[in-house]
Amino acid sequence: MVVLAVLLLPSGLAAQEATWVVELEAGPAWQSYNDVEIPNDGTATRFSLYDLAGSGAWPAGRLYLGWNPSPRHGLRLLFAPFSLTERGLADRELSFAGATFGTHTPLTATYTFNSYRLSYRYRLHAGNRTRAWVGFTAKVRDAVISLEQEGKRSRKTDLGVVPLLHLAGEWRVLPTWRITLDADALAGGPGRAVDAALTVGHDLGNRWSVHAGYRTVEGGADVTDVYTFAWLHYALISLEWRR
Repeated sequence: MVVLAVLLLPSGLAAQEATWVVELEAGPAWQSYNDVEIPNDGTATRFSLYDLAGSGAWPAGRLYLGWNPSPRHGLRLLFAPFSLTERGLADRELSFAGATFGTHTPLTATYTFNSYRLSYRYRLHAGNRTRAWVGFTAKVRDAVISLEQEGKRSRKTDLGVVPLLHLAGEWRVLPTWRITLDADALAGGPGRAVDAALTVGHDLGNRWSVHAGYRTVEGGADVTDVYTFAWLHYALISLEWRR
């Protein structure tokens, strides 16, 4: 909120809203933790996918499609697939999703977290150098966690819709340079979800710009069916087209 307040301070370069925006983002991703227990009822083992798969890095990417029918109102689609598969040894016997896996044979662990979102954004501020948006996001979560060992395989899928709050701000530090904060997040009840990026962008002309920065994705759920919390970090670069 402090960063958003700074972005609302008036300055001196007018910014216009493009009608169409397409942004392609790519870069490596790492994980700080990835804890799993399925089911979360005392019958399974709580274990770390970080210990099995390591910290990374793995390739990641996403695609944004934005439409702003008026200067204040906008819609944005996001396609953000992510998956990792690694082999490792468990330090103890693991009970996961109805199957038991031993300690002396390598395990193949797969973690997939695909995110598809539709966001409505309202531009609540447009200064000479600063702009800010607030809105809400409908997130479709398509997740899979699986373990495989010597032909034995167990997996848990999770497909659901999660509502998130959307906040974004932009500060034009120079005529062709900007700093952008963009976040979808919500916490409460049995889980939480945070997806936030801080980037520096440079305009290559009226229609193209490049961005680089850092993204963090953290969250999970603690319910009877699953306990799963992960924290991912991305070094990102993106190319944006607008019209």
